[in-house]
Amino acid sequence: MSSNPLVQFVPYSSAVEAAFWHTLSTRKIDLYKLDDTSHDILGYYSTGHTITSQHATEANISMPARLCLGTGAFDDVNAASFSRLPPFSYPSIGTIKNTNTIEDFKVLDKNALFKEITEQIWQDINSGKAVKNPYLLTRFLLITFADLKKYKYHYWFGFPALVTETSWNVAKNGEIKVISDLWESKDIERFRENYDLFRQKQSCANAGFFLVKRSNDNEIMIGGLSEFDTFFEGCDSDEKIVGFADPSSLPTNPGWPLRNLLVLLQRRWNVYKIKILCYREIPGKKDISQTCILSVEIPNTAKISDECPKGVGWEKNSQGKLGPRSADLAPLMDPTRLADTSVDLNLKLMRWRIVPNLQLEKIRETKCLLLGAGTLGCYVARCLLGWGVRHITFVDNARVSFSNPVRQPLFFFEDSLEGGKLKAQTAAENLKKVYPGSITEGHNISIPMPGHPITSESQTRSDVEKITQLVDSHDVIFLLMDSRESRWLPTLLGASMRKLVINTALGFDTYVVMRHGVKDLDSASKLTGASSSKMPEVKQLGCYFCNDIVAPTDSLKDRTLDQQCTVTRPGLSAIASAYAVELMVSVLHHEKGPVAPADTINDPGSTDISTSTPLGIIPHQIRGFLTNFNNLLIVGQAYDKCTACSDKILEEYKSNGFEFLKRVFDSPTYLEELTGLAKLHQESEAAGDFVWDEEDNEL
Repeated sequence: MSSNPLVQFVPYSSAVEAAFWHTLSTRKIDLYKLDDTSHDILGYYSTGHTITSQHATEANISMPARLCLGTGAFDDVNAASFSRLPPFSYPSIGTIKNTNTIEDFKVLDKNALFKEITEQIWQDINSGKAVKNPYLLTRFLLITFADLKKYKYHYWFGFPALVTETSWNVAKNGEIKVISDLWESKDIERFRENYDLFRQKQSCANAGFFLVKRSNDNEIMIGGLSEFDTFFEGCDSDEKIVGFADPSSLPTNPGWPLRNLLVLLQRRWNVYKIKILCYREIPGKKDISQTCILSVEIPNTAKISDECPKGVGWEKNSQGKLGPRSADLAPLMDPTRLADTSVDLNLKLMRWRIVPNLQLEKIRETKCLLLGAGTLGCYVARCLLGWGVRHITFVDNARVSFSNPVRQPLFFFEDSLEGGKLKAQTAAENLKKVYPGSITEGHNISIPMPGHPITSESQTRSDVEKITQLVDSHDVIFLLMDSRESRWLPTLLGASMRKLVINTALGFDTYVVMRHGVKDLDSASKLTGASSSKMPEVKQLGCYFCNDIVAPTDSLKDRTLDQQCTVTRPGLSAIASAYAVELMVSVLHHEKGPVAPADTINDPGSTDISTSTPLGIIPHQIRGFLTNFNNLLIVGQAYDKCTACSDKILEEYKSNGFEFLKRVFDSPTYLEELTGLAKLHQESEAAGDFVWDEEDNEL
């Protein structure tokens, strides 16, 4: 027997779809995080076959024995996931171990993991699980490291095959032959039909291993591996055939699954000689002509000990050596898609390492309207991109000047040539260049202002309608203009529509960043303005105009040169803009959203570390002083005579709409008269005329 050739098996070659790596990346970020424990995955293989060349001068193409991982690899291993595998394929259960660093990947005890899978196969054979579910014979191991910044994946497959002390040989006169050399065509066709019925009954799960015999009436019969004890009753040893779905396409060598199948036959049923049918078909063609049959044997003195045999089966790399492979997907991916996943990656790392409750999806879907595309607008937009905000709209009516590019990071020197490009549209276009996944647009609109008489009613009406529509279609409104009165109309609209309004204003070395208060309709009678016992509670937080006792008027007329230019310390805009965006993100994380009460700074020495959001406190106003690098957190109450958000103003706007706005624009004193500020001024002046009696010494 020793003169007979050994059975040589064709090993698997891994075939991993790009979608598998994408799913692994997603699960690493959203689910696994730093957890490097092993997980089950589902692979599949198909029968091997050779594609015949259509030209006599070209060689036939032998399909490799591939084990594939696709989009459903991470599905739960059950009958439902098996049914979703590609047609004419067979399942293979695997274990994936994904490391956190390339160093972990290199030093990992791979042989120990491989041994675990080998022992699991051995246990399945001894327990009978592999008889009931023979697909367990094809277990595999995958070790990976996913470099998510470079989209490069390092991996190594192991396909454990049990090695017995005595090897199987091709039996005498039992060399492998194609089925047509041994069976008649009618028998081959009947076998194919019966196997199709068997596969439908078994589903793909256990159809990869089966039994074959001829009945007394010479009918081809097929049974499951679990029927071995009864299926071959009355059959001679030469009539017993065990079949398997063979991934090999080589005419003289069976595929890798046969190795563990032979161990099962010997261990479970003391099989020492058997005919093997290597089932091979061309998918969808009803062509099984490449199916082979061979007889194999092993000395009947060969025994398998109770200890788990050694295992072999590490896949070789592209150089033909034992070692890992790598897949570099960066060149294959759409650059825009790469940008999307890279931006999301940094944010998701924050969530699974530091802030588990970070609501990235809510931030991403928030639509932001930036009124002002100057220094503040540019910095706010860039910071919003950093948080993953996709929807950003600019409103401005100015053009890019030569002084803008050095302070405003969305503009370049070329944008200031030939009179300068329109700021809003240019900012949107350049923001798209920074991040192609952003949804941006720019609107060249003049914001009507109190005390600025209307010159064209139709144009003013059109501008008001456009601004109203923009405020209504966005979730957060940023007031980033360079004049006080230009903030009035957006403040009114934001209060009327209950929007989150973030206001930012600059001095030379000071700034204010604040959110406008929104009335809590669910608890209008309660005090809800502050969440800290250190500050007085208020019914509603104030807006930008609530601290004023005069109405906004025309501040743009007769300005000197220093008043026409932005005269602030260059770093101030970036600081204030960052605070504005961070304030927005914090508010989005509060359960009450824009209605959230105000917090004050925690005492650094306090042991109370609780905050109102996962990101910390939510102030009302941040007033910064760059001279001493200090911030003050201030809580301001809504003023019942406020010219922008008081009930009187909102009711008048609701009742009269544009006619009310028209009066405000044309008359510098109308707002003061309407709110009662004018009367307050008169009473104050009257009190100032009181003459104190100098001889009255009483207090």
